[in-house]
Amino acid sequence: MLLGVNIDHVATLRNARGGSEPNVIKAAEICENNGGTSITTHLREDRRHIKDEDVRTLIKTIKTKLNLEMAMADDIQKIALEIKPHSICLVPEKRQEITTEGGLDVAGQIERVTNFIKPLIDADIIVSLFIDPDTKQVEAAAKTGAQFIEMHTGRYSEAYGTKNEEEEFQNLKHASELAHKLGLKVNAGHGLNYENVHRMHEIPGLYELNIGHSIISRAVFTGLANAVREMADLIK
Repeated sequence: MLLGVNIDHVATLRNARGGSEPNVIKAAEICENNGGTSITTHLREDRRHIKDEDVRTLIKTIKTKLNLEMAMADDIQKIALEIKPHSICLVPEKRQEITTEGGLDVAGQIERVTNFIKPLIDADIIVSLFIDPDTKQVEAAAKTGAQFIEMHTGRYSEAYGTKNEEEEFQNLKHASELAHKLGLKVNAGHGLNYENVHRMHEIPGLYELNIGHSIISRAVFTGLANAVREMADLIK
């Protein structure tokens, strides 16, 4: 498996006081140099952490791949088509949420999703859909033309170490198996940390894990380079 490092919360810390510290671009460089195989950023509609200038600079400076998380918003689509990241991950977005609360409802809006991602695919940008590990959502995702899904691992992460862990893990495993049968590649992320990530090895064919909050949190105590290296070692 590969490790995509989400650096949004480096920007959250920067924005708490304004200015340029900690530097998002430097954070991306450290992640790349210590096992990160892609850099993930979520350009939210309210720009609460990552800013337009961040993604425009990242696309010019990083050596690996930029994965741009985004909602189905025309202005964000325009930026994606302008900078052409390696990939985008389409996520649901609510202004009041602290973090992404669930997967995108592809099954309830197949036509809208298909139409929205078509210009991105036509521009040779890889498209992933962030969905819950649900049969209906996986089947719907396969009909849109997207090449990837990213399974929302939040429920598994919350259930880890409880009686519900196995059920939530099996949901992920079955969704991944179905996705592969339907010709989709599979990533996963949300809530994964240094304690629960090891079970991702039990899911055959996972391509990349996108992890942010736990890495940035660990970095407060160990430094970003050490935090990224430790996670990269866990998922190899």
